[in-house]
Amino acid sequence: MGNIILRIIKLRNWLIFITVLDVLALFLSYLSPFFHPETNQWIPFFGLSYILILGSTIIITLLWLFLKSRWIIIPIASILLGGKLHFRVFALGSDDTRKARTELKVTSYNVHLFDRYNANFKESLNRRDAIFNYLKEIDSDVYCFQEFYQQDKPTRFATRDTMIGLLDIKDHHERFSHKYRKRQNFGVATFSKYPIITRGDIVFESTGSKFNFAIFTDIVKNNDTFRVYNVHLQSIRLGVDDYSVFTDFDPDANQMKFRSMQMISKIKNAYPIRANQVKKVAEHIHQSPYPVVLCGDFNDTPISYCYNQFNKILNDGFRQASIGIGATYVGKVPAGRIDYIFYDPSLGIRNFMIQNNPLSDHRAIHATIFTTD
Repeated sequence: MGNIILRIIKLRNWLIFITVLDVLALFLSYLSPFFHPETNQWIPFFGLSYILILGSTIIITLLWLFLKSRWIIIPIASILLGGKLHFRVFALGSDDTRKARTELKVTSYNVHLFDRYNANFKESLNRRDAIFNYLKEIDSDVYCFQEFYQQDKPTRFATRDTMIGLLDIKDHHERFSHKYRKRQNFGVATFSKYPIITRGDIVFESTGSKFNFAIFTDIVKNNDTFRVYNVHLQSIRLGVDDYSVFTDFDPDANQMKFRSMQMISKIKNAYPIRANQVKKVAEHIHQSPYPVVLCGDFNDTPISYCYNQFNKILNDGFRQASIGIGATYVGKVPAGRIDYIFYDPSLGIRNFMIQNNPLSDHRAIHATIFTTD
């Protein structure tokens, strides 16, 4: 009997220790949106892990409930402390029912180069065509693509010209990194069924990836003009060896440690670069003469500094007009919702949708943005 009591006491002490560590981690995740990554290089990791930490907090709460202990107050209080931050991840939105004057259906999609580098060329063609068919089916007014691929003519893998005809595109704007040897272009592109009266780029610092860009277009529909930003913020650029930390077990402890540290270093380095890119985009948005729609792959979660900078000045379309968590990344490392459509508070939104069957390592997102009388 004495041994059983002793084991219960040890278990309780371990649970107290775990509770304290978990609550501290959850508190640090709450801080991550409000601190520039250069302030503390480790806080962003807690924001990245928010879902996992919150999940463990809920499990700990249930354990204390089972033990009928007053310690249950601690994890419950830590969850309540998060307040509205939780609703950046768990949306409870609904369609704006106001009468629309002009509607603009917008799609944002990281197409992952249309699977161009699949070793099986026939499979990459099939994937490209499946993406084309999906885009035609949703029938948007504006398409904002990240990781867009275009090969100069002659080519066996046409993208831009095919889409212009297929989607009835009237105008487009793009920015690419160019490989001269194979005449290949990689970057972002915005396609519109309505006239673009102004187009431009936001130049990021050279410290970032040469494949990350931000562009803007002023699009006129009826008598209304929308400024649409299409951004692809700093990528982590994980390679096959980095993903193997999650997928392969290597008995060599030193090798696993090296891969893990390499992956952590890439994530850590990307955060401040991305934060500085966000600053440039936000400053540009402040100068816009028209209501803004911001689309793109942020490579960051809703519990992050980057998201917070845009959330201060624009509305998150998913939170306003959808329900649930809304994961958009379907790659090898679960990252949740990292693709967004933000819009000016003067505008309305309805019909926010996330692609059901992914054709890329991201799901397409689309929504109807509208002006009101």
